[in-house]
Amino acid sequence: MAINLQKGQKISLSKESGGNLSKVVMGLGWDAKKSGGGGLLGGLFGGGGSDAIDLDASCVLFDDNNKVVETIYFGHLKSRDGSIVHTGDNRTGAGDGDDEQIIVELDKVPASIKALVFTVNSYTGQTFDSVENAYCRLVDNGSNQEVARYTLSSQGSHTAQIMAKLYRHNGEWKMHAIGENGTGRTIENLLPQIIIHL
Repeated sequence: MAINLQKGQKISLSKESGGNLSKVVMGLGWDAKKSGGGGLLGGLFGGGGSDAIDLDASCVLFDDNNKVVETIYFGHLKSRDGSIVHTGDNRTGAGDGDDEQIIVELDKVPASIKALVFTVNSYTGQTFDSVENAYCRLVDNGSNQEVARYTLSSQGSHTAQIMAKLYRHNGEWKMHAIGENGTGRTIENLLPQIIIHL
Protein backbone atom coordinates (compact mmCIF):
# COMPACT_ATOMS: atom_id res chain seq x y z
CA MET A 1 0.00 0.00 0.00
CA ALA A 2 1.57 3.25 -1.16
CA ILE A 3 1.96 6.07 1.30
CA ASN A 4 0.39 9.39 0.31
CA LEU A 5 2.93 12.03 1.20
CA GLN A 6 2.09 15.44 2.56
CA LYS A 7 4.19 18.47 1.70
CA GLY A 8 7.39 18.40 3.76
CA GLN A 9 7.02 14.75 4.78
CA LYS A 10 10.07 12.47 4.79
CA ILE A 11 10.06 8.67 4.61
CA SER A 12 12.63 5.87 4.57
CA LEU A 13 12.40 3.97 1.29
CA SER A 14 13.53 0.67 2.80
CA LYS A 15 10.99 0.86 5.62
CA GLU A 16 8.10 1.82 3.35
CA SER A 17 8.92 -0.83 0.74
CA GLY A 18 9.54 -3.57 3.31
CA GLY A 19 13.00 -4.27 1.97
CA ASN A 20 16.03 -2.85 0.26
CA LEU A 21 15.08 -1.00 -2.92
CA SER A 22 17.70 -1.20 -5.64
CA LYS A 23 15.87 0.16 -8.69
CA VAL A 24 13.03 2.68 -8.57
CA VAL A 25 11.01 4.70 -11.05
CA MET A 26 10.03 8.29 -10.33
CA GLY A 27 6.89 8.74 -12.38
CA LEU A 28 5.40 12.17 -13.04
CA GLY A 29 1.97 12.75 -14.46
CA TRP A 30 -0.32 15.65 -15.27
CA ASP A 31 -3.30 16.61 -17.42
CA ALA A 32 -4.09 19.82 -19.21
CA LYS A 33 -7.10 21.39 -17.53
CA LYS A 34 -10.16 21.09 -19.73
CA SER A 35 -11.77 24.37 -20.64
CA GLY A 36 -15.36 25.09 -21.54
CA GLY A 37 -14.54 26.28 -25.02
CA GLY A 38 -12.54 24.69 -27.77
CA GLY A 39 -9.25 26.34 -26.80
CA LEU A 40 -7.44 23.82 -24.66
CA LEU A 41 -9.23 20.75 -26.01
CA GLY A 42 -8.73 22.01 -29.54
CA GLY A 43 -5.04 22.33 -28.85
CA LEU A 44 -4.82 18.83 -27.42
CA PHE A 45 -6.82 17.15 -30.15
CA GLY A 46 -5.39 18.66 -33.26
CA GLY A 47 -6.46 22.29 -33.20
CA GLY A 48 -2.99 23.66 -33.75
CA GLY A 49 -1.30 22.38 -30.59
CA SER A 50 -0.41 25.79 -29.18
CA ASP A 51 -2.38 25.13 -26.00
CA ALA A 52 -0.85 21.73 -25.27
CA ILE A 53 1.11 21.81 -22.03
CA ASP A 54 4.64 20.48 -22.18
CA LEU A 55 5.82 19.85 -18.64
CA ASP A 56 9.36 18.55 -18.33
CA ALA A 57 10.61 16.30 -15.57
CA SER A 58 14.23 16.67 -14.52
CA CYS A 59 16.54 15.10 -11.96
CA VAL A 60 19.47 17.11 -10.57
CA LEU A 61 22.35 15.27 -8.89
CA PHE A 62 24.14 17.02 -6.02
CA ASP A 63 27.34 16.14 -4.19
CA ASP A 64 28.23 16.62 -0.50
CA ASN A 65 29.14 20.24 -1.18
CA ASN A 66 25.70 20.98 -2.68
CA LYS A 67 27.26 21.39 -6.11
CA VAL A 68 25.45 20.22 -9.23
CA VAL A 69 27.17 17.13 -10.62
CA GLU A 70 24.78 16.42 -13.49
CA THR A 71 21.24 17.12 -14.67
CA ILE A 72 19.06 14.48 -16.31
CA TYR A 73 16.32 15.95 -18.52
CA PHE A 74 14.88 15.70 -22.05
CA GLY A 75 18.15 16.97 -23.56
CA HIS A 76 20.40 14.63 -21.53
CA LEU A 77 18.49 11.39 -20.92
CA LYS A 78 21.14 9.29 -19.17
CA SER A 79 23.64 9.99 -16.41
CA ARG A 80 27.29 9.49 -17.29
CA ASP A 81 27.53 6.47 -14.98
CA GLY A 82 24.27 4.99 -16.34
CA SER A 83 22.53 4.84 -12.96
CA ILE A 84 19.76 7.32 -13.91
CA VAL A 85 17.75 7.23 -17.13
CA HIS A 86 14.97 9.56 -18.31
CA THR A 87 12.57 7.61 -20.55
CA GLY A 88 11.85 10.57 -22.82
CA ASP A 89 9.88 13.75 -23.33
CA ASN A 90 6.07 13.89 -23.26
CA ARG A 91 4.91 17.16 -24.79
CA THR A 92 1.19 17.15 -23.98
CA GLY A 93 0.39 15.23 -20.77
CA ALA A 94 -2.23 13.31 -22.76
CA GLY A 95 -3.16 9.77 -21.75
CA ASP A 96 -3.38 7.92 -18.46
CA GLY A 97 -0.57 6.99 -16.12
CA ASP A 98 2.88 8.51 -15.87
CA ASP A 99 3.66 11.10 -18.53
CA GLU A 100 7.40 11.05 -17.90
CA GLN A 101 9.53 8.60 -15.95
CA ILE A 102 13.04 8.74 -14.53
CA ILE A 103 14.53 5.35 -13.62
CA VAL A 104 17.08 5.31 -10.80
CA GLU A 105 19.30 2.34 -9.91
CA LEU A 106 19.92 3.36 -6.31
CA ASP A 107 22.69 0.85 -5.71
CA LYS A 108 24.60 2.18 -8.73
CA VAL A 109 24.38 5.89 -7.90
CA PRO A 110 27.97 6.92 -7.08
CA ALA A 111 28.74 7.33 -3.37
CA SER A 112 29.76 10.93 -4.09
CA ILE A 113 26.13 11.81 -4.90
CA LYS A 114 24.26 13.02 -1.83
CA ALA A 115 20.85 13.95 -3.25
CA LEU A 116 18.66 13.62 -6.32
CA VAL A 117 16.11 16.41 -6.71
CA PHE A 118 13.13 15.91 -9.04
CA THR A 119 11.46 18.90 -10.64
CA VAL A 120 8.82 19.78 -13.21
CA ASN A 121 8.99 22.85 -15.44
CA SER A 122 6.39 24.20 -17.86
CA TYR A 123 8.50 24.37 -21.00
CA THR A 124 5.63 25.94 -22.95
CA GLY A 125 5.34 28.63 -20.28
CA GLN A 126 1.77 28.02 -19.13
CA THR A 127 1.21 28.34 -15.40
CA PHE A 128 0.05 25.49 -13.20
CA ASP A 129 -3.43 27.06 -13.32
CA SER A 130 -3.66 25.22 -16.65
CA VAL A 131 -2.65 21.88 -15.11
CA GLU A 132 -4.62 19.37 -13.05
CA ASN A 133 -4.07 15.92 -11.60
CA ALA A 134 -0.33 16.49 -11.29
CA TYR A 135 1.62 14.03 -9.15
CA CYS A 136 4.92 12.32 -8.64
CA ARG A 137 5.17 8.74 -7.46
CA LEU A 138 7.95 6.36 -6.56
CA VAL A 139 7.61 2.78 -7.82
CA ASP A 140 9.68 -0.28 -6.93
CA ASN A 141 10.88 -1.37 -10.36
CA GLY A 142 11.24 -4.99 -9.26
CA SER A 143 7.71 -5.58 -7.99
CA ASN A 144 6.06 -2.67 -9.86
CA GLN A 145 4.52 -1.67 -6.51
CA GLU A 146 3.98 2.00 -5.78
CA VAL A 147 5.93 2.96 -2.66
CA ALA A 148 4.95 6.60 -2.28
CA ARG A 149 2.91 9.26 -4.07
CA TYR A 150 2.83 13.01 -3.73
CA THR A 151 -0.15 14.75 -5.34
CA LEU A 152 0.06 18.42 -6.24
CA SER A 153 -2.92 20.23 -4.89
CA SER A 154 -1.52 23.70 -5.50
CA GLN A 155 -2.47 25.34 -8.73
CA GLY A 156 -1.41 28.89 -9.34
CA SER A 157 0.63 31.28 -11.38
CA HIS A 158 3.88 29.34 -10.96
CA THR A 159 5.53 27.66 -13.94
CA ALA A 160 7.63 25.10 -12.08
CA GLN A 161 7.55 22.81 -9.08
CA ILE A 162 10.33 21.30 -6.97
CA MET A 163 8.61 17.97 -6.41
CA ALA A 164 10.72 15.67 -4.28
CA LYS A 165 14.20 14.71 -3.19
CA LEU A 166 15.83 11.31 -2.76
CA TYR A 167 18.80 11.55 -0.43
CA ARG A 168 21.20 9.40 1.57
CA HIS A 169 20.98 9.49 5.34
CA ASN A 170 22.96 7.14 7.59
CA GLY A 171 23.52 4.71 4.74
CA GLU A 172 19.95 4.49 3.51
CA TRP A 173 17.85 6.30 0.92
CA LYS A 174 15.02 8.55 2.04
CA MET A 175 12.42 10.57 0.18
CA HIS A 176 11.37 14.13 1.02
CA ALA A 177 8.20 15.58 -0.55
CA ILE A 178 9.17 19.21 -1.14
CA GLY A 179 6.27 20.49 -3.23
CA GLU A 180 7.52 24.04 -3.59
CA ASN A 181 6.33 26.34 -6.36
CA GLY A 182 8.87 28.02 -8.59
CA THR A 183 9.24 29.87 -11.87
CA GLY A 184 11.15 29.11 -15.03
CA ARG A 185 10.78 27.18 -18.25
CA THR A 186 13.96 25.18 -17.66
CA ILE A 187 15.75 23.54 -14.78
CA GLU A 188 18.50 26.18 -14.75
CA ASN A 189 15.99 28.78 -13.56
CA LEU A 190 15.15 26.63 -10.52
CA LEU A 191 18.65 25.81 -9.29
CA PRO A 192 19.03 28.68 -6.78
CA GLN A 193 15.73 27.68 -5.19
CA ILE A 194 16.60 23.97 -5.12
CA ILE A 195 19.87 24.53 -3.27
CA ILE A 196 17.92 25.93 -0.30
CA HIS A 197 16.45 22.45 0.27
CA LEU A 198 19.73 20.56 0.32
